[in-house]
Amino acid sequence: MDLKLLEAELRRDEGVRPLPYKDTEGVNTVGVGHNLDAAPLPAGWKYPLSDAQMTQLLAQDVSSTLAKLDRAVPWWRGMDEVRQRVVANVCFNLGIGSAASGKGLLGFKKAVAAMQRGDFATAAAEMKDSKWYRQVGQRSVRLCSAMLTGVMPSA
Repeated sequence: MDLKLLEAELRRDEGVRPLPYKDTEGVNTVGVGHNLDAAPLPAGWKYPLSDAQMTQLLAQDVSSTLAKLDRAVPWWRGMDEVRQRVVANVCFNLGIGSAASGKGLLGFKKAVAAMQRGDFATAAAEMKDSKWYRQVGQRSVRLCSAMLTGVMPSA
């Protein structure tokens, strides 16, 4: 997977903010969607964060997201690259979660099952039928389209 492209997509979708803020769910966040409640900043870092610091946090968060996906849904690497980036983007945004809790990527039980069997039309339809879809605006429209078609829309 082209990690630079994934990072560029996450910068577009999450935004880049050098000062802390609360996201739509009230989570303390900074940089490119970095969850400060789950992973506080390294000792000695001060606000506003530099571009280099935000890039470092993003790289660590992407690495962590991909590792969680590899553990939880190892088959995801068998999808084409565009759909892998969709899965990584959603997981970055919501966390891995669990089917039991109904939270995170794994909370999309029907969508994840459809992805695993290569039924991308059902996966996209199930993604659309969610609170997440209604909350994240153009991001969800773009990611659902990419899941359906295998082509990432440019806007």
